[in-house]
Amino acid sequence: MIVKRRRHLYHPITLLSLVCLLLGAFLGWNALAQQNVAQQERGSALVMTLSDIIGPATSDYFQRGLELAEESGAEVAVLRLDTPGGLDSSMRDMISAMLASPVPVVVYVAPEGARAASAGTYLIYASHVAAMAPATHLGSATPVQLGGGGLPGLDDEPEPPEDDPAQDEASDKQPGNDESEPATEAEQGENGKQEASEQPEKRRGDTAMERKVLEDAVSYIRSLAERHGRNAEWAEDAVREAHNLTAREALDQNVIEVVARDLDDLFTQIDGREVVMTDGKRTLSTGDLAIQHFDPDWRTRLLAVITNPNVAYFLMILGFYGLIFELSNPGSLVPGTIGIISLLLALFAFQVLPVNYAGLALIVVGMGLIVGEAMMPSFGILGIGGIIAFVIGSVMLMDADTLNISIPLIGGVALVAAGIMLWVVTRFWGLRRSRVRTGQEELLGSEALVLDDFQGKGHVRLHGERWNARSDHALCRDQIVKVVGVDGLTVVVEPVGSLADNDEENAP
Repeated sequence: MIVKRRRHLYHPITLLSLVCLLLGAFLGWNALAQQNVAQQERGSALVMTLSDIIGPATSDYFQRGLELAEESGAEVAVLRLDTPGGLDSSMRDMISAMLASPVPVVVYVAPEGARAASAGTYLIYASHVAAMAPATHLGSATPVQLGGGGLPGLDDEPEPPEDDPAQDEASDKQPGNDESEPATEAEQGENGKQEASEQPEKRRGDTAMERKVLEDAVSYIRSLAERHGRNAEWAEDAVREAHNLTAREALDQNVIEVVARDLDDLFTQIDGREVVMTDGKRTLSTGDLAIQHFDPDWRTRLLAVITNPNVAYFLMILGFYGLIFELSNPGSLVPGTIGIISLLLALFAFQVLPVNYAGLALIVVGMGLIVGEAMMPSFGILGIGGIIAFVIGSVMLMDADTLNISIPLIGGVALVAAGIMLWVVTRFWGLRRSRVRTGQEELLGSEALVLDDFQGKGHVRLHGERWNARSDHALCRDQIVKVVGVDGLTVVVEPVGSLADNDEENAP
């Protein structure tokens, strides 16, 4: 009998490996805990990224980032900015959240080649620390009219300068204005110096509405500049005359505080800098910060996609066509469901986009004319007019230069609409020339089978039915005849083919 010796479960090598594994896990956990404690002691910086048009989605993302920075106790919140501009309402929401934030906000125009144009310039001036990377620029902060303005002919006209009698009298008394008394050379030189010393008049807008918007923007950006001790004169020029500055020029003119290559360089330069907060001044400590990134989530990206002018425009067209197909074929459900969802998403997007309502009205009229062409064909007149109104309205739909619709997209949609209209017109034209398929007219020209021999009155089988028939020819059973007339419930028939020819030849 052979007895196998049972191997002991707890071999010394196994125990040693287990002890080493536990010791390594403990040391790793301890190092991680110490690292977390060190990070908490040295502080952190929350870094956000905005590289798109400023709108409701980006404003919501920025405000949530500031809340996260406050909850995590971050030393600073950094906004990496690269934007062509955006909506004034969204920009003001971001600035209000920035000024009320207990966490200092650093707006950093980066990476190289980025810009902070239009609304981005206001964000720069509102930040607690303004920084730019090399090869970046800011400016062009002139507000543009959004929303399409008023009706044609109702805009305010430029106000002519009022005549001031006192000024006229003073000008008449100036040397050289009296024709009978020519000015001396000294007086002419003095007048020339005065004219040369006069500065060009600042741009104030051509209409009352433009002046209101422009002066409001100037006061707003000057107040931001004065809060943080930045160059208010250049800020006003950026609004009135759309001036621009490179990063180095902005630093030299006290528009920004720092030109930094990257985040590490930025934190090194602003370490120990004093900033103005709502509760007073604070000294930054950014020498050794742990960076925490807060990138846009799926919700922000989805809202940004929906509010993209091209996507909103496409959703509107899809919604219109979905409703048209549903109304044309009630009960289809699929076109109507897709159409109403698309149209609601488009309306949501248009609430946050600078929509020209005259352009939107032209699009609706154009779609109506195209549908009218399908319902009551006018040989292309309604359809052509609808396409013209549709294209013009599409071009006018978005006012802002940074939020306009792609011209190729407009052309593609117009070509599709023209193709559908052409198909409808040709289809109706073909239907008008085709044979009638219903009613008594459909019986004319149909073939029937003679059921019994007769001349005068008899019976034929037509479309599977027994009909009374009348004919001036002698007809035989099972002969094929053609219907040439209908008299109530009696059809008038005549032989088909050679039989009819023979009858005609045999006639006296």
